[in-house]
Amino acid sequence: MKNLVLFASGSGSNAEKIIEHFKGSDQVRITHIYCNNPSAGIIQRAERLGIPCRVFDRESYKNGTVLKEVQSLRTDWIILAGFLWLIPADFVKAFPQRIVNIHPALLPKFGGKGMYGHFVHEAVVAAGEKESGITIHYVNEHYDEGATIFQSSFPVLPSDTPEDVAKKGQVLEHRDFPKVIESLVLPATS
Repeated sequence: MKNLVLFASGSGSNAEKIIEHFKGSDQVRITHIYCNNPSAGIIQRAERLGIPCRVFDRESYKNGTVLKEVQSLRTDWIILAGFLWLIPADFVKAFPQRIVNIHPALLPKFGGKGMYGHFVHEAVVAAGEKESGITIHYVNEHYDEGATIFQSSFPVLPSDTPEDVAKKGQVLEHRDFPKVIESLVLPATS
């Protein structure tokens, strides 16, 4: 059994899709959700879905308390599903190539500190991009710089608003993220 812990800061729609994807699996279990935002929608989603949710503050994140907890859960993989804080080096060292993030653009474009959610979609539209998409990547000590695992794209029309771009991207996120996670944590055996 592979144990996954999800980290989220927002509404949790990606986390819910991941939980639904692995529901009933005898190979993958979502053990916990960790959230850094006490007013995030993911907290109610986690309760409704029956997944324990731990809300933490910056101090317990930086001083190693959260890392120790996650390790004590026998965690195999950490999945960032809309988590906005930089991952500390001690996490990356403890889970090498086992922390995965999804970004709402085609990295390396529109990545880095402060580039999340609507900020990304506004930048895509302002730049007159002809396409955008999602990037699923490994996490290192820098925002959005880990090795790319998977990308998928969609056309951006001249009439698209940032909200249109966000909706198109979310379709890909919900469709692709759970399947890519499964391919990583349960690699095909030959």
